[in-house]
Amino acid sequence: MTGGLLGRHRAVLPDWLALYYADPLEITHGEGRHVWDADGNRYLDFFGGILTTMTAHALPEVTKAVAEQAGRIVHSSTLYLNRPMVELAERVAHLSGIPDARVFFTTSGTEANDTALLLATTYRRSNQILAMRNSYHGRSFSTVGITGNKGWSPTSLSPLQTLYVHGGVRTRGPYAHLNDADFVAACVEDLEDLLGHTRPPAALIAEPVQGVGGFTAPPDGLYAAFREVLRERGVLWISDEVQTGWGRTGDHFWGWQAHGQNGPPDLLTFAKGIGNGMSVGGVVARAEIMNCLDSNSISTFGGTQITMAAGLANLTYLLEHDLQGNARRVGGLLLARLRAIAAQVPAVREVRGRGLMIGIELARPGTDEADPDAAAAVLEAARAGGLLIGKGGGHNTSALRIAPPLTLTVAEAEEGADILEDALRSL
Repeated sequence: MTGGLLGRHRAVLPDWLALYYADPLEITHGEGRHVWDADGNRYLDFFGGILTTMTAHALPEVTKAVAEQAGRIVHSSTLYLNRPMVELAERVAHLSGIPDARVFFTTSGTEANDTALLLATTYRRSNQILAMRNSYHGRSFSTVGITGNKGWSPTSLSPLQTLYVHGGVRTRGPYAHLNDADFVAACVEDLEDLLGHTRPPAALIAEPVQGVGGFTAPPDGLYAAFREVLRERGVLWISDEVQTGWGRTGDHFWGWQAHGQNGPPDLLTFAKGIGNGMSVGGVVARAEIMNCLDSNSISTFGGTQITMAAGLANLTYLLEHDLQGNARRVGGLLLARLRAIAAQVPAVREVRGRGLMIGIELARPGTDEADPDAAAAVLEAARAGGLLIGKGGGHNTSALRIAPPLTLTVAEAEEGADILEDALRSL
């Protein structure tokens, strides 16, 4: 049924706009943790529109809030007072952990990170940025320029000078053989050495768990240790919470809290899940940083009433139903089950993750060599079994990405694990 639509897609959209599956899927509707395609097939959704349908498909509380707001006014821009925007900003500022916080809303994570880079470079009067190897921060000109994953960085041209730091990937690279404490110490030593050879940077931007990079993460406390070094030099810390925010990792509400021994970040970016599918992103920063711009600025679509209504309803539901706790409990069960399965599958190099943010890295058996063909095969086999998952990874797209809506039940986690077991064993 999608054949005609696929031809039309290819005729009018860019060649570089990737589609999953040999026979691409048209999703027509969803409910809870499930979606249906144009042929009527039902799938358990373990990817949620790239971690964006964070709570549930067609969540009544969110759809009702959107419909009611649409019946009043959809949009007015930031040139007018906007009650839903102020209300959501108040809640996000409080939850962020950043003192004297100000919030600016955007339409995406890319735009949020772009804004954070503008603020940091203006505040510090430096266009130099520290970023992590294997990172991904968006597809705008500035965010592509700080992305440390060549598969997602189509140009080396950039308005920024970017220097890449060790530490985002625990089990690969020159420090992989070290224990956690020595790994952190080696990464800190590398950072200090790097800073000794360059002009003072504006900021370090880092994902607490690298999303597109395959759900990799450093040991807890790495960015806190970095913070000590950075703070001595006045360098800001931007925590990219586009994928890790809102309780997805289970143990923490924000990813930075696993590295919070030296306080919160100076800037925090968010997007994806807060709108439960609506286009919401934003930046939280200390007032002195947020207010450093000396020219006018607005956002036509950032903070528009209909997206703010969705964000408020979704955040309320998430907090009232302790979805962070559910991510911790159900995610812990799912992670344990997947590790048990992986122990019997030679193609699995590593199962890693936290809460409902789990990565399965595949390699050619007996080696560390990435196996993107195996990842593609498992993606197809999972779909055939009725499960949608994602893939990524800085090593030739060889990691499976599992990130279900945070309302996932134990029974659904077991069902998904069964399908994944069959898909992995099919290798």
